[in-house]
Amino acid sequence: MLQETIKKAGVLLEALPYMQSFIGKTVVIKFGGNVMDDPKMNISILNDILFLKQIGINIVLVHGGGPVINEMLDKLEIKSEFINGNRVTDAKTMEVVEMVLTGKINKELVGNINKLGGKAVGVSGKDGNLIIAEKKYMMVDGEEVDLGLVGKVKKINPEIIDTLDKSGYIPVISPVAVDEDGNAYNINADYAAGEIAGALNADKFILLTNVRGIMRDINDPSSLYSKLYYNEVHKLINGGIIMGGMLPKVEACMVAINAGVSRAHILDGRIKHSLLLEIFTNKGVGTAILSDD
Repeated sequence: MLQETIKKAGVLLEALPYMQSFIGKTVVIKFGGNVMDDPKMNISILNDILFLKQIGINIVLVHGGGPVINEMLDKLEIKSEFINGNRVTDAKTMEVVEMVLTGKINKELVGNINKLGGKAVGVSGKDGNLIIAEKKYMMVDGEEVDLGLVGKVKKINPEIIDTLDKSGYIPVISPVAVDEDGNAYNINADYAAGEIAGALNADKFILLTNVRGIMRDINDPSSLYSKLYYNEVHKLINGGIIMGGMLPKVEACMVAINAGVSRAHILDGRIKHSLLLEIFTNKGVGTAILSDD
């Protein structure tokens, strides 16, 4: 029993310098739809986020919700179409996307954080013109394809986030944006989170997902890259190691780093306390992507 207690003290001592270095800093966390499916894991991650907030770190939480959107569209018998992983979004689909992301998932996260003793406020990219979008087109076989009401980030106006941070709240952001004419757009949550991290000059950008990180072989856990520099990531993309669903996650990390964020992380949110292990231990548990400087 005494040895276990001593071990716990050692863990605290290892974490102490990291805690001290992050007080007053900003960490943007993207909470993936697949990780959010498990209610127990959901609460565990939110408890870790509250711990980070309690020790003085400014937390900004951006969430997705693809699986829940799919479920709702199926219930309403609205057919989904995807092009290279991007959901084609007509007006009817956009109504469902906004209802699920902003009206359901966002409020559930806010409610859970508040229930656990935290202070959270839910906003969408529409609030305070937080995320200004422009229409996104997809190149397929050399041709430009219209994805409907799918947007890409044109500008981030972070004033509302700064206001909430200064008042002690955790901003919880759904990636529904608006263009300069007031039209709603569906934004990929990974890219939205990366752009927000850059606009806030965050110290860390963390993507919580359902994979260990970047691996040479997805079937071999020992092939995990624990650390990669920006130029190395380009080589892995060109070499076909990074592709499919991992590609937008990595590109979101690169967006953040291009905007001045020093470190981006891809973590498996299914690993208990992965957030704390990554931030407060020497080794971490996922893949860290660093700028070349």
